[in-house]
Amino acid sequence: MESPVLELLQLDDVPVSDTRSLGQPAHQRALRFVNAKDRAEFIGGRVALQRFAASLLEAEPSHLIPNYHCPQCGPGQDHGRPGFLLDGGPAPLLLSASRASGWVLLAGVVHPTDAFRLGADLEAIDGVGFDGFDDVVLTESEKRFLASFPEQDQATLRARLWARKEAWLKMTGEGLRHNPAELDVLDRPGLRDVTGRELPAGQPKGLVAALALG
Repeated sequence: MESPVLELLQLDDVPVSDTRSLGQPAHQRALRFVNAKDRAEFIGGRVALQRFAASLLEAEPSHLIPNYHCPQCGPGQDHGRPGFLLDGGPAPLLLSASRASGWVLLAGVVHPTDAFRLGADLEAIDGVGFDGFDDVVLTESEKRFLASFPEQDQATLRARLWARKEAWLKMTGEGLRHNPAELDVLDRPGLRDVTGRELPAGQPKGLVAALALG
């Protein structure tokens, strides 16, 4: 099975110039953000992914044309599974990206085999866990698993479970059209937590990540 390249970047460190290089769909989406911080993080995440893809292919970022594909809407979108065109055809890359708390997690496989899938997710521990979260998001076995740990550990574990679900649903392309409370991620083949040892710069405190491969 392919082993993805992983990178974790702080969005403030991503150099941003002209958003038109991100393609017209993303450029138009960026203009719709009312909150300047949200807009900057969206742009930074897209720029980071384009530069990451270029580094994997040893190409210039300007040579890559963004081509996001949504399972429902088709190609050429401002959302969905990330991809790029290179030299008139699809770049030989499988990519996934996720933003949280001013950081972006990038995952990529060069020349993936047919039907290979990838999903990555990054979550802030303090951003998961509203009232009723467990009933809406967790399966019964996941609730029992969570309850078996001391309360001070549950926030981190809850965030890890959510990151796993998000990574899996990105990989399958279903997104939240699939009820997360019906997706058990405690022991699902191809799904695992990402550790700080796997990331070139380590993993900042307060963040968890997961990777799905299939």
